[in-house]
Amino acid sequence: MCPSWGSSDRVPVLRVQGASRRAEIHLQTQCLYPLPGVLHLPPKIVQAGDKDLDGQLDFEEFVHYLQDHEKKLRLVFKSLDKKNDGRIDAQEIMQSLRDLGVKISEQQAEKILKSMDKNGTMTIDWNEWRDYHLLHPVENIPEIILYWKHSTIFDVGENLTVPDEFTVEERQTGMWWRHLVAGGGAGAVSRTCTAPLDRLKVLMQVHASRSNNMCIVGGFTQMIREGGARSLWRGNGINVLKIAPESAIKFMAYEQIKRLVGTDQETLRIHERLVAGSLAGAIAQSSIYPMEVLKTRMALRKTGQYSGMLDCARKILAREGVAAFYKGYVPNMLGIIPYAGIDLAVYETLKNAWLQRYAVNSADPGVFVLLACGTMSSTCGQLASYPLALVRTRMQAQASVEGAPEVSMSSLFKQILRTEGAFGLYRGLAPNFMKVIPAVSISYVVYENLKITLGVQSR
Repeated sequence: MCPSWGSSDRVPVLRVQGASRRAEIHLQTQCLYPLPGVLHLPPKIVQAGDKDLDGQLDFEEFVHYLQDHEKKLRLVFKSLDKKNDGRIDAQEIMQSLRDLGVKISEQQAEKILKSMDKNGTMTIDWNEWRDYHLLHPVENIPEIILYWKHSTIFDVGENLTVPDEFTVEERQTGMWWRHLVAGGGAGAVSRTCTAPLDRLKVLMQVHASRSNNMCIVGGFTQMIREGGARSLWRGNGINVLKIAPESAIKFMAYEQIKRLVGTDQETLRIHERLVAGSLAGAIAQSSIYPMEVLKTRMALRKTGQYSGMLDCARKILAREGVAAFYKGYVPNMLGIIPYAGIDLAVYETLKNAWLQRYAVNSADPGVFVLLACGTMSSTCGQLASYPLALVRTRMQAQASVEGAPEVSMSSLFKQILRTEGAFGLYRGLAPNFMKVIPAVSISYVVYENLKITLGVQSR
């Protein structure tokens, strides 16, 4: 594939010849110069299309950027074209901005039209829209942000995902807090329904070994025999209670960090989201981490050991001191990066693959695609961070195991590898994966119903 230069009555035309596709791209002369091997473009375009991160945009990267960008532009054009006649007029611009909470006059709308209108018809067709916006990168279309929420909807028990973005409309109308409330309620129901599997996972992480090979059926039988059916939900109360403070702190921290690491854009690029989300997750986890320790101790308790959460906290404080509430803190913090990074990367990859192939008239993926993407990304994130999660749980439980010596994170890793092998770092993985699909499905259904109850508008 190689470029050739032609001309038009307005601006130069770059013709891209390919085996299966021919594209003519109108470019402003001040934006692109035909120098050998390297395309000189504005910094925003280089950042958006630079796949190998060498600070330059070669021709193949430029073509890929254009193809991807054109798809996003078509989605925006479709969302603005309220009459579905292939043209955007002043009334449609006014209506679209009104939907986002921005009111403009008809004269202002006509001024916007004139900046893009080439033939003086006071309407914009697809070609005029594309030619005007082609060299202005789109990071996140409001429609994509609206339909592809992830961490707000799906709750698998580990609140380490990168927070979702919200559109300007959602921020200005106050819908963002209703989304968070709906997500918190969905998480509470989801965690309660899958609590028996979560408790079994904790028991297997702490007690299972080569000499004590605990299976799923045997684990459930042991729990019911020791404390009855109600014992299956031990630790669930505090697990549900920590949703609200953790989600609120993480969201507020994320918004503040966005202002520090972001550009002048409304939304962040993926690597910026990862940095901001990981830091926000670390702040939130640090704030509520004593509740994590309490959750583990309550899940592992025997019948009659504690009368409740406050009694558990009081006894830990009296016997072990304040430091006990931060046992396992280091592996927990280290686990945020692989979990959040891989979860975000997989979800964004699946999302972009779907948008590239199937998004024609709308960015709405439908229920099953959204559930499949959420399940796969959460599973991959958990798999990557699971050894750190297991070591964290064992460190949290150290004082609750009678006679167990306190060990550091590194020595615990070495001990597990020496006595149980690499498989020992994945004890409890089966019940953990068993709860992902029901957790994702339940949280989605409850989230959608709570949205309706709270009056959240969906397009």
